[in-house]
Amino acid sequence: MYSIIVPVYKNADSLPELLTEIDGVAAQLDGPLEVVFVIDGSPDASYALLKEALPLRPWRGRLICHSRNFGSFAATRTGLERASGPYFSRWAADLQEPPELMCDFFRALRQGECDVAVGQRRKRDDPGASRLFSYLYWSFYRRWVVRDIPEGGADAFACNKKVRDALIRLSERNTSLIGLLFWLGFRRKFVPYDRRPRRYGKSAWSFSRKLRYMFDSVYSFTDLPIAVLTFVGAAGVVISVLFSILAFAAWALGMISVAGYTPTVLLISFFGALNMFGLGIIGAYVWRAFENTKMRPQSVVFSDEEFAEAKKELAASS
Repeated sequence: MYSIIVPVYKNADSLPELLTEIDGVAAQLDGPLEVVFVIDGSPDASYALLKEALPLRPWRGRLICHSRNFGSFAATRTGLERASGPYFSRWAADLQEPPELMCDFFRALRQGECDVAVGQRRKRDDPGASRLFSYLYWSFYRRWVVRDIPEGGADAFACNKKVRDALIRLSERNTSLIGLLFWLGFRRKFVPYDRRPRRYGKSAWSFSRKLRYMFDSVYSFTDLPIAVLTFVGAAGVVISVLFSILAFAAWALGMISVAGYTPTVLLISFFGALNMFGLGIIGAYVWRAFENTKMRPQSVVFSDEEFAEAKKELAASS
């Protein structure tokens, strides 16, 4: 059994074409295919469309609905938990990942070449600002946080049951699923592919969501922000000591008759801002630790439906 997990949020326009591409993938596999769609609080007609289409597909379908929007990674996790396996892959519903990538993933896993197959983007047909932001972020992330991440980052992946079981046992919140995947280790294989342009709708990854994802990915896997803060604080102490020595020497030599207002204000402003910055960084770590102690589920499922594989003649007539 091969299992594909598809998180769905505002993807009603792209779903008909996605279903057709999944049909093509199923025809190329050497075993039965299961596709788990996770409706992550989508406000459009995605659920109704899939509920009508899945009974007619030549592969086994499963339709899960979250009680609200918990995020793409939570939806992927739900799909991984409930998929049958033993080979699992995540496929975005926006059609930017080619169907050939799923076949390459499953082939590598089935042949025992790896435990985790990760899509490595050779190029991406995205707006210039998005490409620049992505390049800067992933360059920083590879250099300072997770060195094994491929150039250009990673979104698509597939894994075997050993990795899936280890991944879903990690219950921490406000983290990065891809970061956890690389943290686990196992044997990896990078599968190159060209990311296709988005043809339907607008990405739900707004700037604020990307920024939050960046913070989650950094804070969950490194103490770099605290290390930088420590270095800046130490440098500030050294500078303040040198400035104090200079000011005392000038006063002792009679070069200062009246204490200066501007240097005092500048020093207070600098160290006040440094303290606030430090409290923000420490608070981010403390908040994440507090969130994990609550032990709340990362998502809530309110419906779970299964659809058996349609007969070939019925699927052909559809």
